[in-house]
Amino acid sequence: MTKMRKTLIAAAAVVLGTMGSLVAQSPASASYLGCDWPRVCFYLTQADLNANRPTASFQDVTTGWQNLGSRSFGAFFVYNSRNDDVAYLHSTNGTVHCLEPLNGVNPSHPANGWGTVDKIRISWSATC
Repeated sequence: MTKMRKTLIAAAAVVLGTMGSLVAQSPASASYLGCDWPRVCFYLTQADLNANRPTASFQDVTTGWQNLGSRSFGAFFVYNSRNDDVAYLHSTNGTVHCLEPLNGVNPSHPANGWGTVDKIRISWSATC
């Protein structure tokens, strides 16, 4: 391998490494209500929400439902920090609701009629 080619390969590796770290850092620095991108965050109580302290979060896109655990089941508030992916929330009463990107909801509020959220499924779809 010529010296010129080795130099070009090394330079390309440095540039790509720098670009990769910039891309990786940009979205990760975004946070709202303590919910880092790209997550769907759960807040069990009003106090957790007020403190910007999610009690649980999910980020994997799945084809099936993920059951919520004790830190997310029946949450007071849910926030979707993803830029272009919806989150489907399943309730114990069998209803399914869609939470659009960069939106939050108090599912247990009587005006919403969502009931107790017990499962989540994150989709690549940008709209409900």
